[in-house]
Amino acid sequence: MIYFVEDDSSILELVVYTLNNTGFEACGMDNAKILYEKISKKKPELILLDIMLPEENGLEILNRIKSSPETSHIPVIMVTAKGTEFDKIKGLDSGADDYITKPFGVMELVSRVKAVLRRTLKAPDSNEYEYEGIYINTKTHIVTSDNTSIILTLKEFELLHELMVNKGIVLTRDNLLEKIWGYDYPGETRTVDVHIRTLRQKLGKNGKSIKTVRGVGYMIGGNI
Repeated sequence: MIYFVEDDSSILELVVYTLNNTGFEACGMDNAKILYEKISKKKPELILLDIMLPEENGLEILNRIKSSPETSHIPVIMVTAKGTEFDKIKGLDSGADDYITKPFGVMELVSRVKAVLRRTLKAPDSNEYEYEGIYINTKTHIVTSDNTSIILTLKEFELLHELMVNKGIVLTRDNLLEKIWGYDYPGETRTVDVHIRTLRQKLGKNGKSIKTVRGVGYMIGGNI
């Protein structure tokens, strides 16, 4: 889930709509009070935060998020009309993970979100991933579906791992071929489809968590 705090309704609606249609779950709000209420119920994977907000500005919100042990791990991208070097440095020094200045292209914003999530969700010491009944441990190579052990081939395991690590991000067939089979693999993208099919079968009812993005590729989590 991504939270976007922005008091310009047109920008808020456009960004939330775009995120929800590019593989993410997003929720918009126009002030700090609603953000804190949302965080208390469900912590997001990332926060997009405007600086010029009513009552409590974005930098104040950022400081509060980063100073709390409960929320300090949540990555934040500052989104603002302010483009001065001072404002940029102040935001980054306060703990922001990235900074984008208005006006911006929504697909540029999506790329920034993906980049920050890749950096923050793929921690080097992390070897366990879980999503809606699917569990994978890269250290022990244990995979379970609803606590039932699943035996996967090496390529099936690597495929599931890549999808879990990039939860909420659409991976193209070419991406998966390159990552798992290598540049020199002589097969075609049909190879990916075959392995996805067998992987879904082995995961049982949780196989539906692997979503097909027509004409593009596959993903776990997010909306399509």
